Amino acid sequence: MDKHFEISLQNRKFLYSILKNTPKDVLCAIPSGFKNNIWWNIGHTVTVQQGLLYGLSDLPYTMNMELAKKFKKGTVPEEVPEDSEIEAMKKLLFDTVEKAQADYAAGKFKKYSSYETSANVTLNTIEEAIIFNGFHEGIHLGTVLALLKAVQHPKPV
Repeated sequence: MDKHFEISLQNRKFLYSILKNTPKDVLCAIPSGFKNNIWWNIGHTVTVQQGLLYGLSDLPYTMNMELAKKFKKGTVPEEVPEDSEIEAMKKLLFDTVEKAQADYAAGKFKKYSSYETSANVTLNTIEEAIIFNGFHEGIHLGTVLALLKAVQHPKPV
């Protein structure tokens, strides 16, 4: 599973770079045709990883639950983030993957509750969840890149 965590960290490096180098107004803009923004998609990747790995293994999330609630499935951006939240998210991008990798290696994921994703994929094991998480994060990296392009180069209506 180490390769899957390595790939996840690569994805998170892209997201970190975008979070670090993008002005807050661009992070929070919701262009026409979209229902969320760059900030939400980045937070969503972190939150869903926690839910897929920890939540479905009946383990506590390794991130602040109040922050996680803002990005769970079915939510939309509701407010402009504080600078402290952005800084916390930069750290969480890496900490959550590194912690999950360490917890997996230590055998902490002892049970797993089956879950059918919105992509109609049923996850039955922690290994399947780790693999699916990479797919999910790839979707949201693509969305972040599309949002970045749409915000920076909007098409006339």
